[in-house]
Amino acid sequence: MGELVDKYDVPGAQVAVLADGEIRDEAAGVLSLRTRVEVTTDSVFKVGSITKIWTATLIQQLAGDGVLDLDRPVRDYLPGFRLNDPAATASLTARHLLTHTGGIDGNHFIDTGRNDDAIERFVATLAEADHLFPPGTILSYSNSGYVILGRLVEVLRGKPFHDVLRERLVMPLGLGTAAFDAYEAILHRAAVGHVHTGGGVVPTTTWAVSYYSAPSGSHFAISARELLEFVRLHLTDPALAALREPQVGSVPDFGGGVIGWGLGWMLYRDGVVGHTGVSKGQKAFLRVVPSAGVAVAVLTNSSGGEPLAYEIFDAVLKELAGVETAPLPVPPSNPARIDADRMCGTYRSTLYDFTLTSEHDRAFLSYHPRNDIAATLLGGPGKRVEVVRLNDSSIITAEPRSGGHQVLSLVGCDGRGRARFLHDGAAAYRIS
Repeated sequence: MGELVDKYDVPGAQVAVLADGEIRDEAAGVLSLRTRVEVTTDSVFKVGSITKIWTATLIQQLAGDGVLDLDRPVRDYLPGFRLNDPAATASLTARHLLTHTGGIDGNHFIDTGRNDDAIERFVATLAEADHLFPPGTILSYSNSGYVILGRLVEVLRGKPFHDVLRERLVMPLGLGTAAFDAYEAILHRAAVGHVHTGGGVVPTTTWAVSYYSAPSGSHFAISARELLEFVRLHLTDPALAALREPQVGSVPDFGGGVIGWGLGWMLYRDGVVGHTGVSKGQKAFLRVVPSAGVAVAVLTNSSGGEPLAYEIFDAVLKELAGVETAPLPVPPSNPARIDADRMCGTYRSTLYDFTLTSEHDRAFLSYHPRNDIAATLLGGPGKRVEVVRLNDSSIITAEPRSGGHQVLSLVGCDGRGRARFLHDGAAAYRIS
């Protein structure tokens, strides 16, 4: 483990493996390059969007108790719930939200405070946010959608989201390292995120985004061992197996090996399920082979943690479950020219306009921020990167970013032979 931390320039990491009913774990590196405190197996790392599986579990419990019908409109359960598209307000269901097919703006950033009403106040702001696609139209990853699910948990259980999470999952499982925010994480050996810059790997200066995002995965922290205790619940409780059933197929390629979506779970080839979490310089990775009773969690405090995690997955899942992990994507050695007539154009998301151009046998993707938040996230007024053709429907960045190359897919048809969406997990729609 120590060799891998050094090999991939990751400050610190934890690995836990569940096999034959037993969990083994290991830790290496430091929690922060500033403090140099060593990582131990009881340290806590933020798990980012892996939290979505915890939220989905709370929703499934509501369904199992007969309190929630996944296919009834959300507004039947949330008094006053409203989106800026009346048709979407009337038809949006919990199943849409669980599968990222609700069309909810995934990057609606607004600070609604730290109090127990933060989630409620955020959901109210969606009435003025862009609604990108009609529910059920296309998979488009949405953090905001999971905040709505968190609000459903609050209303139907009559308590703040973090209290329900504690009472329904953390306490029954006897999890001692679970932390719901920075105030609780500081009571443990807490990992600090790190980002790769021109000056090297440096600690982040913030812990998380606004607290409203707790159900989608910004604040929750836990050890790798106890994350797998939660996974053990999913492997032993028949009521939770429904969350792994395929709900969305034909997922566009965005580089992570995902081929479908369940209710919260990402679906990979060979029956593997899992999720990845990204949160302020920390990256967490979970892969589970239910048929073999095997699970692996890799938690890192680095924005470049993917290569380390994938090397572990490749070795452990092959040995224990006979499953090979798809490698991280890289550009072809001799890529074909992009299909300019079908692929080139400008695509719009809430944060950016993306313009794909072909110039003298080379292709470039330009990012144009649409608001101040986007410019801050981008680190400037714009960005331009070279891309090459990966296959008939995907492009890949020619040079790696932190953690690897980015893959984007060109999918759908606008009726004129041109791709309708540029997809990197979230869909941006063509405007020209």
